[in-house]
Amino acid sequence: MEYKTQPGSLQEKAVNYTKNSWDELFTYREYGYLEISNNLAERSVKPFVIARKNFLFSKTENGAQASGLLFSIIQTAKANGLCIERYLEYVLNNINKLKIDDILLPWSEKLPKDLKLNLK
Repeated sequence: MEYKTQPGSLQEKAVNYTKNSWDELFTYREYGYLEISNNLAERSVKPFVIARKNFLFSKTENGAQASGLLFSIIQTAKANGLCIERYLEYVLNNINKLKIDDILLPWSEKLPKDLKLNLK
């Protein structure tokens, strides 16, 4: 298929890019596990982009680091399908009783089942 565009225009660049990348653009069809878009990646990064502006208002570097750490823990818990409030309460109640790397991490299979969200 031929497209008539003005030489040097952005449209010409876009058409040429598409023509030169055609095979790569449809790689997802060959592998069933690949997504057609990067929407999942974009949605997972969005909370960090929004929070980045809020981190500017931390009064100290330690405060910014603490905010970032807590934010990362919350986002990881979300990614692992946990109810954030229940998970944080569980961690705070058990941080001196249980091993962090074995039981308290958001991806631990030893976490109580009632911390999981019921997504049906």
